[in-house]
Amino acid sequence: MSASTPTTAEPVQRRRFTVTGVIQGVGYRPFVHRVAAELGLSGFVGNDSAAVFIEAQGPSSALDALGHRLVTEAPPLAVVSDVFCTELAEKPSDDDGFHIVISRSASAAPTPIPPDAAVCEDCMADLFDPANRRYRHPFVTCTNCGPRFTIIRALPYDRPATTMAGFAMCDQCAAEYHEPTNRRFHAQPIACPDCGPSMWFAGSGGRVDGTDAALEAGQATIEQGRILAIKGIGGYHLACAADDDAAVAELRQRKGRRGKPFAVLVRDLDVAQRYAEVSEADAAVLTSAARPVVLLRRRSDAPVGAGVAPGNPLLGLILPYTPIHHLLLARVPGAKTVPPEAIVLTSANRSDEPICYTDDDAAKRLGALADAVLDHNRPIHVPCDDSVVRPLDDGKEVREIPIRRSRGHVPLPVDLGRDSPPVLAVGGELKNTFCLTDGRRAYCSAHIGDMGSVATLKAFTHSVRQLCEMRGQPSRLAADLHPRYATRNWAEHNAGERPVDLIQHHHAHVASLLAEHAMLGEPIIGVAFDGTGYGCDDTVWGGEILRLGHDSHRFSRVGHLAAVPLAGGDAAVRNPWRVALAQLWQARVPWTAELSPVQAATPAELRLLRTQFATGRGCVPTTSMGRLFDAVASLLDVRQHIDYEGQAAIELEVLAASADHTTAEVPLRLDVDSCGVIDPTRMIATMVRALRDDADRAGLAMAFHRAVSRAVSEVVRLVAGGISTVGLTGGVFQNVLLLQSCRRLLEDDGFTVLTHRVVPPNDGGLALGQAAIATMAALEDADDAQRERTTECV
Repeated sequence: MSASTPTTAEPVQRRRFTVTGVIQGVGYRPFVHRVAAELGLSGFVGNDSAAVFIEAQGPSSALDALGHRLVTEAPPLAVVSDVFCTELAEKPSDDDGFHIVISRSASAAPTPIPPDAAVCEDCMADLFDPANRRYRHPFVTCTNCGPRFTIIRALPYDRPATTMAGFAMCDQCAAEYHEPTNRRFHAQPIACPDCGPSMWFAGSGGRVDGTDAALEAGQATIEQGRILAIKGIGGYHLACAADDDAAVAELRQRKGRRGKPFAVLVRDLDVAQRYAEVSEADAAVLTSAARPVVLLRRRSDAPVGAGVAPGNPLLGLILPYTPIHHLLLARVPGAKTVPPEAIVLTSANRSDEPICYTDDDAAKRLGALADAVLDHNRPIHVPCDDSVVRPLDDGKEVREIPIRRSRGHVPLPVDLGRDSPPVLAVGGELKNTFCLTDGRRAYCSAHIGDMGSVATLKAFTHSVRQLCEMRGQPSRLAADLHPRYATRNWAEHNAGERPVDLIQHHHAHVASLLAEHAMLGEPIIGVAFDGTGYGCDDTVWGGEILRLGHDSHRFSRVGHLAAVPLAGGDAAVRNPWRVALAQLWQARVPWTAELSPVQAATPAELRLLRTQFATGRGCVPTTSMGRLFDAVASLLDVRQHIDYEGQAAIELEVLAASADHTTAEVPLRLDVDSCGVIDPTRMIATMVRALRDDADRAGLAMAFHRAVSRAVSEVVRLVAGGISTVGLTGGVFQNVLLLQSCRRLLEDDGFTVLTHRVVPPNDGGLALGQAAIATMAALEDADDAQRERTTECV
C-alpha cells in the first residue's frame, strides 16, 4: 500500500517538522501545502527567519511519507540542509485542512537567502503565448525562477521585505498568489502587465514607453552599431553587436578595457553551437538555473568580431536568463527590425569599478558609457555581476572551475561543519569578495572587483553593511597579512574593539579549499600557486607548498619556488619581459640580442635592470609561480606586455594546447632540492638553448607545463610525511592544462587531490579561507579560556 493512501485504522498523530537550508523564496511552503494535501494531512506550514516550520496531523504512514518527501521532492531551487522531526505529546486538534500561516520571527540564525534564478520553461511558455495574460511581459516569474537575492531587503522572505513592495498586486495576481494549486502560489515577485514594473527605452530622441516599442528601439540601437545599456537582475549591462568590430572597439574605449575578453549573450543553444564547441556537459552548464558565463573553445568560423576576445581561443558564452534578454533577442511582432542572435554583454562600469545598479548611479555614469538605455522600474537592492565558470573534462566527469562566483550562486552558504563565532573576512585586493560566518555557515559575497578605486571601496562598504544587516554583526574580523592592502586597512579602521586576525595569503587559499570540501581540521599538503601574496618574511610569495595539520589555522611552509629579484613591482607584473630578464640573470644566461625579452626592452631599461639585479636596489625577492609563467611567455615571445591580469599565462596555455604531439619534446626539468625548493634555472637555460636551435615554441610551452607538474609531484612526495590529501589552489590553477596534469600525476602517486568547485581558486575565494582560519582560531581561543576558567575553579 502506498504511503499516500494510509488506512483509516491507523491512529492519528501530530508531528512538528523544522526544515533548514535554502528554503525561502523557492516555493517551499506551497510545495509543503501541496504534498500535505495529497497525503490527507491537516495542520499548517510557515516561515520564520531561521527555518520553515510545519505541524502536520494524520496517520503515521502519511507523516512518514511527508518527512521523506520534504527532502526528495523539494522544489528545484531549494537546498534542504536538515529536517528535524518531533512527535507532539498533546492530543490531536480539530484542524480543518492544511494552511499556510503568517511568517514569524525567531531567535536562531536567519535562513539562507536564495540566489537569483534564470526564467523557467513554464514562464517562457507564458512569455511567448499570445493567449496568456503575461504574453511579452518582461517581468514574468514564478516560485521556480526569477530574482531573489538582488531584491530581498530583509528576512523572512515575504513581499513587503523585497523591492516589489511598491507594486500592489492586482486582483488576478492576488488570486494566483493565494491559490494553492497555482504555480505562483506565494511567489513574492509575482506581477503582470496590469500591476507590475514597466520597461522603457531612453535615447537621444527621448523616452519610448511600451514594452514592444522599447524593445524595437533597443534592437535598432544595436543594429545601428551603437551601445545599449540594459537593466537586468543585478545591475546594468552594456551591449553591442557581437560581429561589429567598430562597436566593440568603441565599447572597449568607453569602458577603459583593453584586451580582456567580453562575454557574448546568445539566443539559444543552437546559436551557441555556431560560436563555440559545446558538448552535452557544456550545454548542461549553459542551461542551468545559475546561467553563468561559460568559457568554451570558440569555433574557427564563429561570427564574432576579432575584438571580442583578442588572441584567445576561448569564448565566454551566456544564455538569456531574464525575460528581457529573451525578448530582446526575439522578433518584435510587426516590427521591421531584425533582432540580433548574439550580443556582447558586459557589466556597465569603467574597468575596475563596481557595476552600475541604482537609478542615481545610472543617471551619473551611463551617459558616458552608452548611447541609449533599456530601463525598468523594479529596484535592485543588492548588485550582482554574472558568474563565470570554465568546464574541465578529466575523462571521468565534467567539473566546473569557478572563475567568478556571483549571480546564480551567491549567497548560497558554505557549511563549515562546526558552529563558530561570527567572523567578517574582508578578502584580498584583486577580484575581491568578502565572507561573513553565521553559526556553521559561511556566506561569501558577490564579486566586488579590484580594490583600486574609491568607488569600489564604497561599494565594498555598502555591501558589507547590507549583509551584516541581514545576518548579524561579526565579533571579529579577518584580513590579509599585506600591510598596504586597502581591505586590511578597512578592517583595522572598522574593527573598533573587535580583534582582527591577519591571515597569510596562501594559507587562506588552502583553507578555502578545505572549507568548501567540509574538511577543516583535516591534514593536507596545499599547493598554492598564484601571482602575488605577501609572505611571512616580507617578500613576495606565490609558488608555495604548505602543510596544514589538524589545526587548519596554522601552517608550515615546506616547499616553494626559488626566489628571483622582482624589479619595479607593478611594472614587472605589467611587463613579462622584466621577469624573464630576472630569470635569465638568475640562471646566468647572457642577455643576447636574439632573445625576445631583450628585444622588448630599451637599452636604458637593460642598463637599469642590470644595475638593480647586481646591487639588489629596488628589487624584492619573489617566489611567484605566476611570474614564472609570465617569464616563460616572454621567452617564447607569447606576450611582452599585458592588458589584464593573467593574460600572458592564459596565452601560454593556449600555445601549449596547440602543440603537435608528433614533435619531439624538449626535456625540460625544474629541479627540487631536499628542502622542497623548486629551482627553474636549469630549465631556463635549456629552454634558451632550444630556442637558439629553433625548437617548436608550442612544444616548449607544453614541455614547460609538464615540467611544472612533475616538480609539483616530486615536492609533494618529498614533504607529505604520511599526509594523503593534496590541494591545488591559487589563480595559476585556473589553467586547465596544468591542473589536469598535476592531478593525474598526484593521483598516480596515491594522493587524494582536492580542487575548487564552489569558490574560485583565484583571490575571489580568499575570503572564505580567511574566515575559516579565523573561526578555528576563535574556537581555540574559547577552549583556552574555558580551560583557564576551569583551572581557576579547581
